[in-house]
Amino acid sequence: MKIYTKTGDQGTTGLMGGTRVAKHHIRIDSYGTIDELNSWLGLIRDQQINTAYQEILLRIQQQLFAMGAVLACEPEKGSGKRAFKIKLPNLKSGEIKLLEVEIDKMNETLEPMTHFILPGGHPTVSYCHIARTVCRRAERLISELSEQSKVDEQILVYINRLSDYLFVLARRLSADLKADEIKWIPGNKS
Repeated sequence: MKIYTKTGDQGTTGLMGGTRVAKHHIRIDSYGTIDELNSWLGLIRDQQINTAYQEILLRIQQQLFAMGAVLACEPEKGSGKRAFKIKLPNLKSGEIKLLEVEIDKMNETLEPMTHFILPGGHPTVSYCHIARTVCRRAERLISELSEQSKVDEQILVYINRLSDYLFVLARRLSADLKADEIKWIPGNKS
């Protein structure tokens, strides 16, 4: 299989189902941002972090890949020769709950938050904050897409919960790595 097809040379790409759309189409931007997020999670997983976090991140990456495939499908084309029926594996039955359980478990071991936290303190923590902001961007794009086209509502719930998970993971990694959490204090110039 050749990597380059030359079919996108004019600024369009094909959805699963056959329709060609502009490469800047909201659907392409949505699943492209999920792909970007998945890459950031791979970078975090490659760091010297607890293997339990690495395993959860791998599970999340698998879920994001499936979401990208779902978002790449044309929901309006439910049948026909080139139609695809892709289901999100286990999303409805537990992946959102898994994120919530992991958030709660990590949160129980952290100091209570009294202020917003500035991203940084350690490269691994910063990667986590970048992933969180990419996740929020994906959420905004998928939300916009859902106003134009049918999107499985569980995708938005999952992505929303994932950004919370990444925030708490960044805090947990700060503690594990003994990195300072710098509080944002309005009016503080230092």
